[in-house]
Amino acid sequence: MARINLLDTRTTSFGELIGNGKIYRVPTFQRDYSWNEENWEDLWQDIFTLHHNPGASHYMGAIVLQSSSGSEQEFTIIDGQQKLATLSVIAIAVIEQIQKLVDQDEEKEANRERQEILKRTFLGDKNPRSLRYSSKIRLNENNNDFYQSNLINLRRPINIRSLSKSNQLLWQALEFFINHLGELTDVVVSGEKLAGFLTDTIAQRLLFIQINVEDELNAYTVFETLNTRGIELSSTDLLKNYLFSLFQGPDDLQEAIRQWRRIINTVEMERFPEFLRYYLSLKYTRVRKERLFKTVRETVKDTSQAFELLDHLEDYSSIFVALGNSHDEFWRDSPENRPYIRELELFQVKQAYPILFAAYGRFTPEDFTRLLKLLCVISFRYVVVSKLNPNDLETLYNRVAIAITNGEVNNPQQAFVYLRPVYVTNEKFLQDFSLLAIPTRGQKKKLVRYILYKLEMDASGIDVNIDSFSIEHILPESPSTQWQQNFPRDAQIEDIVYRIGNLTPLEPSLNRQIGNALYPVKQEVYQQSVYKLTQNILAEEWNLNTLATRQKYLAQRAVHIWKSDFSL
Repeated sequence: MARINLLDTRTTSFGELIGNGKIYRVPTFQRDYSWNEENWEDLWQDIFTLHHNPGASHYMGAIVLQSSSGSEQEFTIIDGQQKLATLSVIAIAVIEQIQKLVDQDEEKEANRERQEILKRTFLGDKNPRSLRYSSKIRLNENNNDFYQSNLINLRRPINIRSLSKSNQLLWQALEFFINHLGELTDVVVSGEKLAGFLTDTIAQRLLFIQINVEDELNAYTVFETLNTRGIELSSTDLLKNYLFSLFQGPDDLQEAIRQWRRIINTVEMERFPEFLRYYLSLKYTRVRKERLFKTVRETVKDTSQAFELLDHLEDYSSIFVALGNSHDEFWRDSPENRPYIRELELFQVKQAYPILFAAYGRFTPEDFTRLLKLLCVISFRYVVVSKLNPNDLETLYNRVAIAITNGEVNNPQQAFVYLRPVYVTNEKFLQDFSLLAIPTRGQKKKLVRYILYKLEMDASGIDVNIDSFSIEHILPESPSTQWQQNFPRDAQIEDIVYRIGNLTPLEPSLNRQIGNALYPVKQEVYQQSVYKLTQNILAEEWNLNTLATRQKYLAQRAVHIWKSDFSL
């Protein structure tokens, strides 16, 4: 990891951060205030615990700051703005509680003086011309006006519902903490105790690791380090701020903001790093999550390149979302792709995304569908049946995506030449499928249902409804002693029960009818089923040998069902 050039790293308190005339600015285009009641409740419980445990302290995590133009008094908040904004709201709530005492003529002059001291200490000073308070914390462009005009100056908005979602959250946060302060009956009885609660418990016993960095690149390196330790920072925000810094004119900047919002609204903030990594994999090899910001910083250095990146990201954003959702409107004009998208969802193999990014728009629609089918077959053989590590697919898929982007691969047959090393051979696939066992619980149950559905379609030649049948365990999940007599004493029944050869589709009504009955009873009922796979269960008894024989036969059929169109 690159050397981190830090100006300062130390433990500090909220009071130390906010004191001594320092000003903290949230970058103009940083994400809006987003904490909600769950976050406020967690913070309040920590404060409540501190209040009842004198001398204790609570660690709030890291706050990453960047000095503004070398100033020791003004800082940009790279990470930690949600925490600082919320603590500032708590300070406002305390001051509001003191105002209630003033309104009740409780130590009126003393409490007014306390208010002024607390406002100067935690919020800011009055503007000598407007006589309004200007905060030590400046929020982003969407939140700052409301924060300054309404929260700090304790002005209730005329119509709360007309506010943006983030400003509604800021106001709701104030109401939340005012209400919870009112429940501290030992504190709200006097201005002195309220002031002490803020200056002692809140200001001195909530601790941060303060990390000062010189620039965005150092900030990102800090982000990598902290993120490995479970501290959640936003690489997406950091990247966004860097891109926006490249736009000089207001018109370019506003267009970039609109474009960014469209991208984020499509892919969602939390998934953006994943999306960006797949996009970068169209050009660069082995793009690691921790190098996303560095890769962009090294290759995007001016307005033109920044717009080009945003254009490409917007173009790919829709297919990124659609690859994870077979019902997406993206597939409306190509419904033949939906079954393969469902399979990719089921197999949870996202390593194929860069190849599909590259192929969509470069391949003909027919070839794109054939490529989808090929990737599903490879994934089923490699990941589901042979249980090989899907991460090992990534390097090869990355190479194919770059080859498609560069025009070296123009159809699925050429792609298969690259992909042949991860196409599990028929011999290994047959061997692995012959022993395949999958528990019929949770998400795995959908996978078993899919396998039986494909096997039944092969056996009957009829397209069945994948959700219409129950999964019948020939040897029951809870077998009686009589059942177990047909299997070796040292055998692990669970390993046998979930073998594919022990599973078959069956109508729900028939499944309920036979329950855990012995095999002769079940076998008679199987002949009443409409499912060919089940009708073909004709063995005289059910034991490990007959199960293995059936599964080997199913494996032979599987070789033909899940087969590449381009293999011999």
